Amino acid sequence: MPEIIVQPIHFEDRSGYEFERLAFAYLLRTEEWDLIEWYGQLGSDRGRDIWGVLSNRHRISTICYQCANHQRLTFKKAKEDIDKICSGPNQVPSKFVLIIGGKISANMRNRIDEYAKSKGIFAVEIWSGTEFEERLRKDTPSLIRRFCEGEAFPESVSEISAFILKDEKFDDNKILTAYASCFDRPAFTTPFYRESNLPHFKKAIGDTIEALQTGIHRLRDGTIIKRFPPLNEIRDIEVRDTLREIVVDLQKLRASFENLLRIGAIRACGCGREDCPVYFLSSNACHEMDSLRREILEKFRAFFPEFQVEIWR
Repeated sequence: MPEIIVQPIHFEDRSGYEFERLAFAYLLRTEEWDLIEWYGQLGSDRGRDIWGVLSNRHRISTICYQCANHQRLTFKKAKEDIDKICSGPNQVPSKFVLIIGGKISANMRNRIDEYAKSKGIFAVEIWSGTEFEERLRKDTPSLIRRFCEGEAFPESVSEISAFILKDEKFDDNKILTAYASCFDRPAFTTPFYRESNLPHFKKAIGDTIEALQTGIHRLRDGTIIKRFPPLNEIRDIEVRDTLREIVVDLQKLRASFENLLRIGAIRACGCGREDCPVYFLSSNACHEMDSLRREILEKFRAFFPEFQVEIWR
């Protein structure tokens, strides 16, 4: 069999803007974001090319990605960007990731890592051009084909989302993995007495119902970031029927929440603000919300054992 030589990607042949769009498309494909904003496209990023928010069962993380399609990155440039980020409107992120188009020395890595942590950033990652290429080849090979074959990436967030998913292929397990990510969020894992934003809680329930029924996954602001097959495309009939039951259970959860509001077991603080996160909760309301969510999570886990999401104890 003849040896196949894989040529490296020449990021330097593309503009910084194209490099940034490739990074954004990669991140959209590889993470389940609660929120992701592409500041670089707006022309005034204040050091934040891409800013994302991820939540899991234990904490919410903010991640800032800075793209630098330079063959040689200077410490001065990295330092200036970190200073802008830390003094910017989003404040200090939990994690800073620098994606570089070229090479970077071990000494430069250490200097950037130490400086970022001295500014209060908990975690730092630096991807060289070679490392970014290996991530692309492993996780999103279709993006490499498009990037290298000259097909222009779309401009907007929603267009990029549709663009990167055109070649996606799903089997039942992959669809269920996508659905599982919809439940791995605070709306399903936070004990109800600790829920900090009840309007967001209600919206998350509605978004999850939409995701299962239509395959459309939205951010909090309504932006579509993921598309996957709806539940009626699940091949296993038993699993498909159970998913339909879960949708009904989610609708009951939302109806119960609205009823508890109506009878005053969940009561707003009275300030008059529609988005006010302050509510007074009865113990019965907390028990009901926790019980209904726990039943939903257990029902999903019954046919997808690798699903380990549960309400915090």
